Amino acid sequence: MSSEKEIAIRIGVRIKELRMRANLSQIELAFRCNFEPSNLNRIEAGRTYPTIKTLCKIANGLDVPFHALTDYIK
Repeated sequence: MSSEKEIAIRIGVRIKELRMRANLSQIELAFRCNFEPSNLNRIEAGRTYPTIKTLCKIANGLDVPFHALTDYIK
């Protein structure tokens, strides 16, 4: 089983991967999610534990289903 910190890092890496695949900058995705870019930076770096509400906003901003952010985490 993964620790909370490992999960936060894996989610952050996945968000960055999807963001880059969508050809979006952190600033653009943060704008779509109504976040400060620094908050998105912390999430992608795994330095914060995003809530489900925050992950829903990110999934919507990336135009992907919620499970695209979390399905690969075990």
